[in-house]
Amino acid sequence: MASLIHNSAMLDPWQGNLNVADTFRIMLVTSGHSASRAHSRRNQVTNEVTGTGYTAGGQIIVPTFSVSNTTNALSIVIPQATWPSSTITARGAEVYKSRGGAASADELLCYIDFLRDVVTSNEPFTVQQSILTQQNG
Repeated sequence: MASLIHNSAMLDPWQGNLNVADTFRIMLVTSGHSASRAHSRRNQVTNEVTGTGYTAGGQIIVPTFSVSNTTNALSIVIPQATWPSSTITARGAEVYKSRGGAASADELLCYIDFLRDVVTSNEPFTVQQSILTQQNG
């Protein structure tokens, strides 16, 4: 699986569901999670990690968004996120808009694939800054 921007993330702004000022979170998932562009809500995310130093639902981040008139592409920059002193095994991360209630209401933004299991034991678990791009046309 490769990193991806969920299809719904392209439609949700038009429906008033996503805004750059929203609260976004990054949550870690295991290799058992099957990311799909067709997933649109957090309740479709399976196999969230559990472990020392990790809180269910992940942590708040502030992504940035830009559009290039040269390449006609949308870029989403997901900032670095760290869980200090943690014991975690993760294969990827899902980024979503957090509404603070039911997972079925939280819009998915993108999935970051680590390409392998990343394991920590009583040390920081860090997701490096990621840039995802969606080409128009």
